[in-house]
Amino acid sequence: MITFEQIREDPAIRTYIEEADALLEALGYTEHSFAHVGRVADTAGYILTTLGYPEREAELARIAGWLHDIGNIVNRHDHAQSGALMAFRILDNLGMEPGEIAKTVAAIGNHDEGTAEPISAVAAALILADKTDVRYTRVRAQDAAQFDIHDRVNFAVREGNTDIDEEKKSIALNMTIDAHYCSVMDYFEIFLGRMLLCRRAAEFLGLTFRLIVNGQRLL
Repeated sequence: MITFEQIREDPAIRTYIEEADALLEALGYTEHSFAHVGRVADTAGYILTTLGYPEREAELARIAGWLHDIGNIVNRHDHAQSGALMAFRILDNLGMEPGEIAKTVAAIGNHDEGTAEPISAVAAALILADKTDVRYTRVRAQDAAQFDIHDRVNFAVREGNTDIDEEKKSIALNMTIDAHYCSVMDYFEIFLGRMLLCRRAAEFLGLTFRLIVNGQRLL
């Protein structure tokens, strides 16, 4: 059985993640390296574990989270689909069972908002984990004068947590935003599509999606 630890420590996979992030850095995108994929993997696993899904299902979500952005090594455009194909080859060569490969690559191929659909619990958990990773440490630019709106929105998020309530009825992205860098309207201008996708993913898992900014519920 292929484990998340094997995937996380695999030298080739780590190289693909590093090189994909380097390509995105050259294009001016936020950080997509180990900090991002690690957080996504942890959050995706947390979601399914908390909701009582089998541990193996949660582990597949963690594996999908770690691999979900490797397609950026090919091109930012359609990176979900190219990443799914890369993940298929990697997991097949490692000897993962075909049914598990299918679940993992389907989640990866359905995580980006342009073409995403929460077609399974693993996919829904990956969507929620990926789209709620908004934080200032992902911004690469050092000079605030050089920030574009994506940089400003990410840099404004001083804290962000994704939590499922005790009754397992809702999942909330709870953020603290520094209004000096962006307004709540700026956030919605950039991320409304992502938040609506999170709502669909949450509904697939039987949850209500909530967005809480500076203590105020907005969704």
